[in-house]
Amino acid sequence: MPSTESRGPKQIYRALIWSMKGLRAAWTYEASFRLEVYLFIIFFPLGLWLGHGGVEKAILVGSLFLVLSAEILNSAIEVVVDKTTPEFHELAGRAKDMGSAAVFVLMVNAMLCWALVLWPRG
Repeated sequence: MPSTESRGPKQIYRALIWSMKGLRAAWTYEASFRLEVYLFIIFFPLGLWLGHGGVEKAILVGSLFLVLSAEILNSAIEVVVDKTTPEFHELAGRAKDMGSAAVFVLMVNAMLCWALVLWPRG
């Protein structure tokens, strides 16, 4: 059944506001996110400068966006788990560990992308 909710400019604007609230919350409450943003501020322009052509620039910069996205999702998982069960539970710990592992995998991906793009030039 089709949704009765509007999908026009008003809904897009609301989604933008919610996204900005999420970014603000990540910045305010997550030290790891802040650190990754600082690294992003350094490596984003470096990736644009070092990348030869659009594809290389997209790989270098895109890998950085993936890390930030994973960190936000990991933080969201942690918040929901903590809200659901404040005491330790094996499944809660597993969920948090898996979220952290996703961030780690994308950090390794970013390092590999940068190495594979830039190493042959050295």
